[in-house]
Amino acid sequence: MTRQGGLRLLAALAAVGLMAAAPADPLYRVAPGLFQAGNPDLGLKPAPGAQTFTVFAPGENTDRFSNGVVLTPFKGRLYAQWQSSARDEDAPDTWVAWSVSEDGETWRAPAVLAEAGEGGVMRSSGGWWTDGETLVAYANVWPDGFQSGAGGYAEYRLSRDGETWSEPRRVTGVDGPVEGVIEQDPHLIGGRLMTGFHRRPGMIATPFYTDDALGVSGWTAGRMQNLPRDVSGAAAEHEKQLSREIEPSLFQRGDCAVMVFRDEELSFRQLASESCDRGVTWTTPALTDMPDSRAKQSAGNLPDGTAYLVNAPNADRPRVPLAVTLSSDGRLFDRSFLLRGASDLQPLRYEGQYKRPGYHYPKSVIWNGWLYVGYATNKEDVQVTRIPIETLAETSR
Repeated sequence: MTRQGGLRLLAALAAVGLMAAAPADPLYRVAPGLFQAGNPDLGLKPAPGAQTFTVFAPGENTDRFSNGVVLTPFKGRLYAQWQSSARDEDAPDTWVAWSVSEDGETWRAPAVLAEAGEGGVMRSSGGWWTDGETLVAYANVWPDGFQSGAGGYAEYRLSRDGETWSEPRRVTGVDGPVEGVIEQDPHLIGGRLMTGFHRRPGMIATPFYTDDALGVSGWTAGRMQNLPRDVSGAAAEHEKQLSREIEPSLFQRGDCAVMVFRDEELSFRQLASESCDRGVTWTTPALTDMPDSRAKQSAGNLPDGTAYLVNAPNADRPRVPLAVTLSSDGRLFDRSFLLRGASDLQPLRYEGQYKRPGYHYPKSVIWNGWLYVGYATNKEDVQVTRIPIETLAETSR
């Protein structure tokens, strides 16, 4: 093909949306010196007015592994969901637990939301959504178990009272059941519900959107070009089934949605992609300045529009400290506050596969004037930290 012909082909692909544009600059930056490597807790000051509460703590006669904590408010109460197993992460005995609180401080004993699978099937935490009248609880189903790398699909249960649940059904798209597990962090942006699914075979992160207020049907894949993977050796085939960008979250910037990803290529920085047409097309994910220890993260907006990122902003593997980082314009993140740090970390009490000290897989929600962050400490304690929104908003003025 001639150079002129190649240019015509590229132009044609772009015209029909099959080739996403790459941003010229990082979609967002971090103010120089915001995180001070080598200093305790990166030199961050505690978030003003922060409080921490325990939803569940393991004991000798309970499960000792917890992860994937997700929060949501519904009809005046706060709900928590997470995955639980006797000892190990993503084990066949994994089941989905839920709890509820009237005040965000005192929590009911865990109950079963989705039972452990049989015959090698595993279920894990899928998160929540609500239209205000019905609570939707997602669970991810892995027919061959998580460790097979084959991927899975999402199912949902409905409740009108937050106590009794319908039988599970498959989450569906415009062409039938969605062949992928749902990420735990849906956001309503521009009147449209958006999140990511990890599509199978394998786990290929893909933006999706729907105009279904309940988020259980009508899901449509947005067009985004995944980054290539640099994999070799014995793990190459397994790794090729996993996209470089995984575990997305979202915040809004003007009329655009910004999707934030974990980077599987060990850059220890966040990846990001942007859509300015309500989730239909997305830019190719690109590295940002934001350090990330490669746990899940949680993005969102305060009521005044301030963008925030909750993660462990450590440019290395330790998932300490846990922090919230703020940006007035969604382009420069220049304020960050400590939620939990090294001195605040309780000891890991029980052994288990993939368990290690730190604050794992945070997810956040705004409720009753607070920013609530749910996470698993050491992958065994289910905990929440909350911060008064007014104190965070004051730092944004």
